[in-house]
Amino acid sequence: MAGCVVLVTADRRSSELGSALTRRGAQVRHAPALSIVPHEHDDELLAATRTLLDDPPDTVVVTTGIGFRGWVEAADAAGLADDLVEVLARARIVARGPKARGAIQAAGLQADWVAESETSAEILDLLLAEGVAGLRVAVQHHGAGADGLDVELAAAGADVASLVVYRWGPPPDPDALAASVRAAAAGEVDAVVFTSAPGASAWLDAADREGVLASVVHRCASGCMVTAAVGPVTAAPLRERGIQPIVPERGRLGALVRALVGHYERAQTSAVATVLGPLQVRRTVALLDGHVLPVSPSGLEVLRVLADAAGGIVTRGQVLAALPGESTDPHAAEVAIARLREVCGRSVVQTVVKRGYRLAVP
Repeated sequence: MAGCVVLVTADRRSSELGSALTRRGAQVRHAPALSIVPHEHDDELLAATRTLLDDPPDTVVVTTGIGFRGWVEAADAAGLADDLVEVLARARIVARGPKARGAIQAAGLQADWVAESETSAEILDLLLAEGVAGLRVAVQHHGAGADGLDVELAAAGADVASLVVYRWGPPPDPDALAASVRAAAAGEVDAVVFTSAPGASAWLDAADREGVLASVVHRCASGCMVTAAVGPVTAAPLRERGIQPIVPERGRLGALVRALVGHYERAQTSAVATVLGPLQVRRTVALLDGHVLPVSPSGLEVLRVLADAAGGIVTRGQVLAALPGESTDPHAAEVAIARLREVCGRSVVQTVVKRGYRLAVP
């Protein structure tokens, strides 16, 4: 991902995500679209926990591993952990996937049922099929909500208690958020990464407020910029605005990074096969056979014209047009080509006598 500027819009685990992208050659910018209210400072969570202890649930739905651990940690900080675990042990525990089950086991408990698809929809189908009328159901979820579980279960007659482990707050740096959407619209960003549906919605809303949403959507539609979402729920706000993001098969940060890297490996911008290997001309850098070429910005534009021709002839006039200024001196074109040959190799950039230049292709 050398030469690719990637915007990370997440607050939680943003450094981990940024480091993974940086190791793969990307230049990473951070502009969280939302902040997170930590669970240990969330009085509403503790109040809901105390209510649950006074009126224990029949069924507990655990939607996220990190959320369940945060819930137990918050209870522990308030001196309620032992009581909470005792109450949960008497209830039927339903987990949304292996991470949720792992967090349940770490608390000394066992999940009675695990959703293989790792979706709330599978949990909802199970509980509705069994019947929840008259049952007290506790649903642990995060600030993005529980994918409609609360509403659907309540509509089916359950007494639902919602435990929100962390809540979304305003962006930590509104100016940075506004600058990020303007940069994306102006062509200064190659990819935008989202890890939550509320974060995606907030970033798009910021683009709308700045008057650049149409430009962002256009850049995505043209392929000049890509978006990547950690899962289908996160992708939903983007798709509602007409943006089709990259979505990994598994909703994990590692899978998200691999999917984004794979996109750039497959969709090589202005790629052309040369006698010395594939030439990729990206927005800010050029790579020959996977190696970054030390080429100047003006040289990059000339190389882009040659790559677009894919072995076809490029005239001196076309070379001059790619250079800054309005020079018509053929010598300027010759100098630019000579400098490209210094970094690419003389065998890659060829002169066609009295006609111009071309890339040497197999």
